Amino acid sequence: MDDLTEAEVRTLHEALDDEYRAWATYDQVIRDFGEVRPFSSIREAEARHIEAVRSLFTRYGLPIPGNPWPGRIEHYASLQAACAAGVTAEIANGDLYERLLQTTRREDILGVLHNLQEASQQRHLPAFRRCAEGGRGHGRGQGRGHGRRECR
Repeated sequence: MDDLTEAEVRTLHEALDDEYRAWATYDQVIRDFGEVRPFSSIREAEARHIEAVRSLFTRYGLPIPGNPWPGRIEHYASLQAACAAGVTAEIANGDLYERLLQTTRREDILGVLHNLQEASQQRHLPAFRRCAEGGRGHGRGQGRGHGRRECR
């Protein structure tokens, strides 16, 4: 297996850090407001994204850094404010992956980066937009009741 370039190593670290930060942010929102959508479902997706990037670290023999973000995440005054921040973060995430996709030609890395960008832009961003607009990101009949708290 070919060695990664310095740019590719930085790309993997940046992608993992971004996914770690997203997971920790959504986890903090859940700690603050309960098991609320879209945060609960997107936090689960972020865990899968972390594993996808970590698999690239393993494939290329890189040590996997831990998640430095828990305990360092902003608390939001309301669920709606957290959703608005989610919109901003997912827009930035799309730009991040656009840039990272330019750093490699390796199909395995490109595949993971494309999948992460698509999840961010096609699923997470619309869910946070619905939530920020007051729709709270709920699917049809899902997540209503049990542990749900209203925006403060």
